[in-house]
Amino acid sequence: MSKSNRYTGLQTTAIHAGEAPDPTTNASAPAIHMSSTFVVEEAASLSAHGLSEDSPFLYGRWASPTVEMLAKKIATLEGTEDCLCLASGMAAATAIFMTLLSNGDHAIISDVSYAGVAELVRETLPRFGVEISTVDMTNLQALADAVRPNTRLIHCETPANPIMRLTDLAAVSEIAEDAGAYLSCDSTFATPIGCRPADFGVDIVMHSITKYIGGHGDAIGGALAGSRELIGRIRDEAVIHHGGVMSPFNAWLIARGAATLPLRMKAHEAGAMAVAKYLEAHPAVARVIYPGLKSHPQHELARRQMNNYSGMLSFQVGDAEAARAVADRMMKDFEVIHYAVSVGHHRSLIFLMETEDLIDTSFKLEGAQLKGYRAFAGDAIFRMSVGLEDAEDLIADLGRVLD
Repeated sequence: MSKSNRYTGLQTTAIHAGEAPDPTTNASAPAIHMSSTFVVEEAASLSAHGLSEDSPFLYGRWASPTVEMLAKKIATLEGTEDCLCLASGMAAATAIFMTLLSNGDHAIISDVSYAGVAELVRETLPRFGVEISTVDMTNLQALADAVRPNTRLIHCETPANPIMRLTDLAAVSEIAEDAGAYLSCDSTFATPIGCRPADFGVDIVMHSITKYIGGHGDAIGGALAGSRELIGRIRDEAVIHHGGVMSPFNAWLIARGAATLPLRMKAHEAGAMAVAKYLEAHPAVARVIYPGLKSHPQHELARRQMNNYSGMLSFQVGDAEAARAVADRMMKDFEVIHYAVSVGHHRSLIFLMETEDLIDTSFKLEGAQLKGYRAFAGDAIFRMSVGLEDAEDLIADLGRVLD
């Protein structure tokens, strides 16, 4: 059994929460329990619905010591009662929607969100009779106007992928509470170091822990953090019925990464700030969007809501044709930065996001919402995840393709 996990320091929490010396070997590092089943020493129900927090481990799909260790670590970092770890960030998103929504229910989703989530809510959920409204979460009046008597869930993302737009979590939480709806927030870009959404009234905090929490680009996973009652409800549905369970080996890898999360986020933020300032001063760059810059249209909100501005930024270099030309040079000439998807790794990653492509395939925006997206993204933006390399090397790499 782990200890109380009540620590004062953030770095101490990241290292020790959920862990304890191995009771059999006294090994300092947590073990990887790859077993799919566990020997039963007392009478137990075959139904997973009968399991409680104190139940022994029975079957790897229902619960695993290594996965539980990671879940306790993330819950402690987020300041929540409980956490559920799943096979991927999309498994976590699906668990929210498929547990809390039923035929005839209504959900309000940020009109800009992770592409997989955007496609899930626009293409899949309506097939099951769930009504969906997409709203620019910066427009609080539009959000309030979108609420219906059957609204059961509001889902936001801050910072939003890929445009780095922020959501005022405290304000949105008030609207959700007045509506009697759950509020979930994808906080992958912020991490628990940058923002703890539960402190602002969010019911379910979602992460793709493939990204910053894992931090090394070698394991895929997702997490949901919240109250014991709500996470238990999602666990009963998602783990038992949906089957998107996390491998213990992935959990071990991600927990190893989580131990250095506070240190890494300090370095990610410092590197991103240096790169953002360089790009903002470069004549070939039309716009840089980074919450830590005063030029970010929501910088004051970022100061109130974020303790770390993260390593994510976006920038424009002109129209789509100009951006494609720069992307081609990146693929040929980069020596340090990897031209690749995903974010939050120790290596810097960059990828071109063309507006027309994203609107056609994922976001399906039009009218004021399309105008709002273009206000951040223009015709195309580069999404950059600033890694842990020396800032001067990243700047030199960018200079090779921009100068």
